[in-house]
Amino acid sequence: MTTILDPTDERTPVERQITPRPAALHGTVALLDIIKPRGDVLLDRLEALLTERAPGITVKRFRKPTFTKPAPDALRREIAGEADFVIEALAD
Repeated sequence: MTTILDPTDERTPVERQITPRPAALHGTVALLDIIKPRGDVLLDRLEALLTERAPGITVKRFRKPTFTKPAPDALRREIAGEADFVIEALAD
């Protein structure tokens, strides 16, 4: 079992099951830029690696309006409706 700590409140760790990973990557991958400095650099590199190593996927880019707040509901719905996977960039 893997323990995942929530960085917003580690006083009482929450136990979660890791989502099963597919054997192969197919479909659409959303790359979410939370607009912290250099997050776009990380996502540019991830996009290049994903398209090189998984040529059957489609990559879509999304941006949060600010890193200080959660993604707006409309953006989360848009991503959920258009993507099978999400990678969120955190960088500084």
